[in-house]
Amino acid sequence: MAVPKRKTSKAKSRSRRASNWKLDSPSKSTCPNCGTIKTPHVVCSKCGWYKGRVAVEID
Repeated sequence: MAVPKRKTSKAKSRSRRASNWKLDSPSKSTCPNCGTIKTPHVVCSKCGWYKGRVAVEID
């Protein structure tokens, strides 16, 4: 059975484990009313449109 020649340092083992904890960027969708990019299930910040109606009045 293979045996490691040297001890694996804390930095090496922790950086290897940390690679699994990376966060993904949030998904994006387009607003059906104005076409700008927004996060899904959130009111559009440009036009205030959500689920086929005006949810927030934007000045």
